[in-house]
Amino acid sequence: MLCILTEATSNDLEINVDELNGAPSMPVPNSSKISYGKLMPPSQLILLYSGDEWEAFIQEWVHYQKTQYDKVVRLSGANDMGIDVAAFTDKKGFKGIWDNYQCKHYDKSLTPATAIPEIGKALWHSYNRHFVPPRSYYFMAPKDCGMSLKKLLLGSSDLKSKVFEKWDEWCSGAITSKEKIELSGDFRKYVDNFNFSIFTFKTAHEAIDDHRNTPYFAARFGGGLPDRPLPEKPPGNPKASESRYLQQLLAAYCDHKKEAVNSSASLTAWPNLEEHFHRQRECFFHAESLRNFARDTVPTGTFEDLQDEVHSGVIEVEASPHTDAFFRVNAVTQAAAQLPLTANGLISVTKISDKRGICHQLANENRLTWKK
Repeated sequence: MLCILTEATSNDLEINVDELNGAPSMPVPNSSKISYGKLMPPSQLILLYSGDEWEAFIQEWVHYQKTQYDKVVRLSGANDMGIDVAAFTDKKGFKGIWDNYQCKHYDKSLTPATAIPEIGKALWHSYNRHFVPPRSYYFMAPKDCGMSLKKLLLGSSDLKSKVFEKWDEWCSGAITSKEKIELSGDFRKYVDNFNFSIFTFKTAHEAIDDHRNTPYFAARFGGGLPDRPLPEKPPGNPKASESRYLQQLLAAYCDHKKEAVNSSASLTAWPNLEEHFHRQRECFFHAESLRNFARDTVPTGTFEDLQDEVHSGVIEVEASPHTDAFFRVNAVTQAAAQLPLTANGLISVTKISDKRGICHQLANENRLTWKK
């Protein structure tokens, strides 16, 4: 979600080649290295980011701190008032309790001369009630804060003194392009009484370690997905979430036997169908476990894209003539099992049972129909 902040004239916030003489010795490479080369550690990769990529990385990290925040937004534009990523703890937004993540992507560590003008913006705009001062104001940089800045941020009284000392040189002309902001009068009193302990920092390593717990980490840094947990076993009594695909399955059995099949209890007369029924439920739960796994490990939409791939791979089989609906079920699920899926980010952890189960998920959504 992107927001643009524009300067407000009132007190309201507007969201707006050397030759080789012999073969060098090296370990035998695996297929991953042949395809992609050596993986670069995240701490090195972030140094290559653009400023926008760095902000997006921080937004991803902060967004998944769900226990702390109600909403996280990224702001951009020339007049952003010193706010890059804002994280709100309640529905009041900038009028409630919130944290600011100020993102700076430079080829060197942050210095006081870089950070203090940003602090000046926070002081000026909060004084003018464009927003309530944040609970915490974090400086975020891939090369972190330099020692001189860290000392200031860890000693709020020293930081305050430095702001007063350097205001005319570093801050007055950096807050707005329209005018120089003097540190005088009521504004000076406001700054003098301000709680400078809100200004702090987090290291890039902290952000990277926490980012590992987001669905974006593997997509950003590679290294593969974590191991999948074992899928849930189907309960004795079907869940409400299974109703539609099970209705379709029972209708397929009815079409096959030309007899009424109103529930799974009716299948005891046909052991092969009863076993088939249980296998299909197991496959469905395999696919559901993959859906849940995807929610925590890959970006939103990855699993849905996998479903779409399976649908595209089996829809012509589903639409073709079959002896009866039971044969259609088997033909479609077998076709799904044999699909050579290669592009989706979940392929490395997708099993045959998942692909079969996705067919039943699609039947659950009426995207596949067994009895024509």
